[in-house]
Amino acid sequence: MNALPQIILASSSSTRQALLARLHLPFICISPEIDESPQTTDTSANALAIRLAQEKANCIAIQHPDAVVIGSDQVAYFSDQPHVFIGKPYTEEQAIEQLHISRKRTLHFVTAFTVQCQSLGVCQTINDQFSVTFRDLTDDEITRYVTIDQPLHCAGSFKCEGLGISLFEQMQGDDFTTLMGLPLIKLSHQLRMLHFQIP
Repeated sequence: MNALPQIILASSSSTRQALLARLHLPFICISPEIDESPQTTDTSANALAIRLAQEKANCIAIQHPDAVVIGSDQVAYFSDQPHVFIGKPYTEEQAIEQLHISRKRTLHFVTAFTVQCQSLGVCQTINDQFSVTFRDLTDDEITRYVTIDQPLHCAGSFKCEGLGISLFEQMQGDDFTTLMGLPLIKLSHQLRMLHFQIP
């Protein structure tokens, strides 16, 4: 049997690295250098997430044509503002502001991933969705949460795998890892199709 190709995660995200590590497959990480700003052709969160996942995977696959490259991206938006994309806050002040805006509202996440191997002629892009509804958070709760969890590099200003779970009234979706940034159920299926054993 031929050796399986190297897996490369086209990401510098520690969360995505931890998620992929759950599958117990050897992989390396290479951060793609792409412009992640929305473009006029990105008519929806779905379109933006798919384009960025494809560009990330393609950027690394060109350099490593024999590897299986995984690129992923996530875009968030509110139900009543589907064309306004919610990004990472980067500062405590912005995180607090985002959470103030999120009170009693539902935030939707589209997470897309591309699995690409140029030498095998494989290029599959899949997306999944997840949504969270926030409680009527008090100002003190918001400030206390941001101070403790420091969700400065998380779209929506929360870490669902941490204390962020306490901010929600409801969650909806088939795969919790979609909310975290890499849908492992659907990714596992794609990797099994390439003969990776999971588990």
